[in-house]
Amino acid sequence: MEPVRVNLMIEGQEGVTWPQWVALAQAAEAHGLEGLFRSDHYYSVEDRPGRGALDAWATLAALAAVTAGIRLGTMVSPVTFRHPSELAKVVATVDHVSGGRVELGLGAGWWEAEHDRYGFAFPPVSERFDVLAEQLEIVHRSWDAGPFTLTGTHYRVDALDALPKPVQEPHPPLIMGGGAKRRSAALAARWADEYNFVYASVDAVSAGAGRLRAAWQEAGRDVDTLRLSLMTACVVGRDASEFEARARLLAERRGLGDGGAAALREDLGPNALLGTVDDVVAALGPYREVGVERVMLQHLLHDDVDVVALLGEVARRVGS
Repeated sequence: MEPVRVNLMIEGQEGVTWPQWVALAQAAEAHGLEGLFRSDHYYSVEDRPGRGALDAWATLAALAAVTAGIRLGTMVSPVTFRHPSELAKVVATVDHVSGGRVELGLGAGWWEAEHDRYGFAFPPVSERFDVLAEQLEIVHRSWDAGPFTLTGTHYRVDALDALPKPVQEPHPPLIMGGGAKRRSAALAARWADEYNFVYASVDAVSAGAGRLRAAWQEAGRDVDTLRLSLMTACVVGRDASEFEARARLLAERRGLGDGGAAALREDLGPNALLGTVDDVVAALGPYREVGVERVMLQHLLHDDVDVVALLGEVARRVGS
């Protein structure tokens, strides 16, 4: 089996400040994590009006300048926020600033409340998937050599040769995510380099991987190029008592009262990784067996930088 690479995943819309971003990124680098991924939201997903959100791509550009080795990316940028030519240019810019360390997760968008508050259009999901298909093509082809023209339903570009091209060759990794249903799998097979399963069980990943392999074959792509990853919540402690303390704190912050770990498990669902370092390592083993090559571990207590060292221990143990 291939080793599993571990990344830190931060929900930036829940009030993460710039000093906290720097501390988290530098801790991720110091403790040997592969990268730092962040959500791309403008409004609290927990619907907490007092929580601020720094722009995802501006944050990643700034972090690129104060880190040296970790990968940086979004999980995921919604197509409703930016024109694809702008998005392709922003990602290429961060790729230059970082020396070739950027990745783009791109999705249809889902958090309707932030669209309402910020004035972004939020069409029906079928239309958002149509937009996603055109955005994937424009972003991908913007990074390719030479000019291209596209006349779609939602976008038109004419003889575009977007310079400079990204540092990475052939281009920064493009990630799609979800449950690998038919349309998502087909789009991924045409344009993506990696598919990310969100809060998925081992069985769901295994089934989705089968659909993705079929889609890769139908698109004429080498199935061996398919890359699978998992994003899920992770609350970890050095021992049971430290885990319980963190779980209790997070449960309180999520408005679950004093229910502690039991309430948190119910809130986050059965596929969150909760427990000691040993527990998390053991839970990742079955995902590794069904082809997951890396994980984005969602750290929901972003002011607790000490957790990153524990994730570094997880990374060392599953990375060999």
